Amino acid sequence: METPGRDPHAAWQPSPNIDSRDGVRPTMVILHYTGMPSAEGALSWLCDPRSKVSSHYFVFEDGRIVQSVDENDRAWHAGVSGWHDLRNLNAASIGVEIANPGHDHGYVDFPDVQIDAVEALVARIMARWHIPGVNVVGHSDIAPGRKIDPGERFPWARLARAGIGAYVSPAPIEDGPSLGPGDAGEAVARVQRGLAAAGYVLEETGRYDDRTETVVAAFQRHHRPARVDGRADLSTLDTLDRLLGARAEDLLTG
Repeated sequence: METPGRDPHAAWQPSPNIDSRDGVRPTMVILHYTGMPSAEGALSWLCDPRSKVSSHYFVFEDGRIVQSVDENDRAWHAGVSGWHDLRNLNAASIGVEIANPGHDHGYVDFPDVQIDAVEALVARIMARWHIPGVNVVGHSDIAPGRKIDPGERFPWARLARAGIGAYVSPAPIEDGPSLGPGDAGEAVARVQRGLAAAGYVLEETGRYDDRTETVVAAFQRHHRPARVDGRADLSTLDTLDRLLGARAEDLLTG
């Protein structure tokens, strides 16, 4: 018999690092990589009271799933974060840690069997809480600059084919003009408006400041991972326009 708040396909290894959602219903799923040398060490740390961090789920490289926090409780995984009008997303999200050494310890591709497990798990979470696919995002999307996981190797395109996450095929990279640090004007403001419409927390200033560069890089890491440089080139802008067009179509078609 399935227990509310528990996934029937996950082993249970509780973390003490939890608190109440205070009545907030989860409306998002946040995907992370562990960024530690070993999966076992990462899971142990997430269950250690000294760490002050936790996640609802942990997915090993071989596809095994461990649940450490009941979905009805708040895990401590998102930190200082924002997406659209939401801030500090721990209360409004379910966190999934995916074992991978990350950029500091030899970043590698995610095994197919691991992504199979992530895809199935997230689909079950979405079904339980009626979370739309576009509300599945990466840690780097909600905390640009502070976090870069799950990184440019994460197969967002594959998950999108299963209705998980927002994704469009990136426009090809070509030589041409681009916007970057020091630029200002309406063209920069348009980029800022587009990124904010996509969900990123970014103020429209008309100046290509450090924050704009950081958010552009976060967008590229998710949607145009072939080159993550923080410059708004034609490929990045075309991909952003495609994404916003796809989202508008989703809204119109229900």
